[in-house]
Amino acid sequence: MRKLLVVAGTLLLCGGIAFGAETARKGGKPMVTLETSLGVIKVELYPDKAPVSVKNFLAYAKEGHYDGLIFHRVIRDFMVQGGGFTKEMAERGSKHPPIKNEADNGLKNDRGTLAMARTSVVDSATAQFFINVVNNDFLNHRAKTPQGYGYAVFGKVTEGMDVVDKIRAVPTGNSGMFQDVPLQPVTIKKATVVQE
Repeated sequence: MRKLLVVAGTLLLCGGIAFGAETARKGGKPMVTLETSLGVIKVELYPDKAPVSVKNFLAYAKEGHYDGLIFHRVIRDFMVQGGGFTKEMAERGSKHPPIKNEADNGLKNDRGTLAMARTSVVDSATAQFFINVVNNDFLNHRAKTPQGYGYAVFGKVTEGMDVVDKIRAVPTGNSGMFQDVPLQPVTIKKATVVQE
């Protein structure tokens, strides 16, 4: 099922994602490495602030869900989104039910943060995620209403923001009904749960 959402006048293909990893020692934060066709992105996860989202993402990463998928939606001054489609724009369905939206956790949709993609339904995130490439204050939690709930941040890029910037700069166009699709696929070759 395709999920669509209009954000600030932009049609976004949404789903949801949650990153996760196990830690090697007490107090360490989970880490996930995304090996992409443009380089490696390392992300640190925040189970203390977004336990549901982190657990969810860990499950998808461990199952290999993200391996071979692309960043299917790239908007240069907004975000890069992945976790749901192959390079042929075939949707890889979610294996787990939608999760609770944790956007009220105090974390902001600032540059370099990872957040769950979703539909207009507050608790609809599944496997898709996005990386904010600028500070997107309008995505932050404002109220416990459908319009004000926001998008749950659950991690941050710690290495490879230069790779994210390469992704945001790729030429995009239309692919069937989809907009803002990279003309040359940017693939997540492998998502690996690593220990800090």
